[in-house]
Amino acid sequence: MRLISIARPGAVAAALVRDGDLVLPLTGTGSSTPLSMNDLLDDWPHWSERLRTVQAEAPEDAWRPIEEFEVLAPVPHPRSLLCIGLNYRDHATETGAAIPTLPVVFAKHSSTVVGSGAAIVLPESSAEVDYEAELAVVIGRRAFRVTPEEALEAVAGYTVMNDVSARDWQARTSQWMTAKSFPTFGPMGPALVTADELGDGRGLRIGLRVNGRTLQDSSTDEMIFGVAELVSHLSQFWAVEPGDVIATGTPAGVGFTRTPPVFLRDGDEVEAYVDGIGVLRNPVIASDALIGARP
Repeated sequence: MRLISIARPGAVAAALVRDGDLVLPLTGTGSSTPLSMNDLLDDWPHWSERLRTVQAEAPEDAWRPIEEFEVLAPVPHPRSLLCIGLNYRDHATETGAAIPTLPVVFAKHSSTVVGSGAAIVLPESSAEVDYEAELAVVIGRRAFRVTPEEALEAVAGYTVMNDVSARDWQARTSQWMTAKSFPTFGPMGPALVTADELGDGRGLRIGLRVNGRTLQDSSTDEMIFGVAELVSHLSQFWAVEPGDVIATGTPAGVGFTRTPPVFLRDGDEVEAYVDGIGVLRNPVIASDALIGARP
């Protein structure tokens, strides 16, 4: 199944997507109250089964063209946005870093999240804004001290994320969160694809284009630590909760390692993609004044 979040009057609603461009907004059972993505994830074992019936039984006239809606990030307000650094061997090598023996974990502020089509806004305080295509894991069941063999039971699905990073700020400190948490630095989308379709997240082509030029092109098979290992590892320290999102790292080809470096500029279009999920597209603009209130 494919799920998105859409703006509704006074609310944000989850919706099913079929045939690429038909949308079914979701409401509570016997109610007209919109269900948010976090509502679904909070009770994912129930909804993961219930939604199959909803999709199969919805009348044809209940499905609406996607163009009628403002599409947001699939999880517009993650409870936590956790990230893994240096998780592709070729990326670690291109940065000159040692190959990690344990996952490198950092956080990104959840207020960075925007959807496909929303602008990445270049802050005035950075001249070195970079891109990172990533497979993101969406959690749908609490996991605490689980084994890798148990960890995938906690995964509701996957989406695409661009871990936008201000490299000049990142170089100033050993802590990465500040460099990665400017507004709009967490594009996510275009949809959440449920785990039954993508399994453990391995074997998926992943990459990124800027203005049509391919700068990253790899496979999630190149991850040092797979999804099951990452969820298990994180669960040893805290409970991984429904609504958490885990960005699993980026492959080689990021901008600051290139000769000459490639940084995002006003007017660019960035496309991050993962097979089976789709393309996350975001224009780049240079004005802080255009940052609006998040829905």
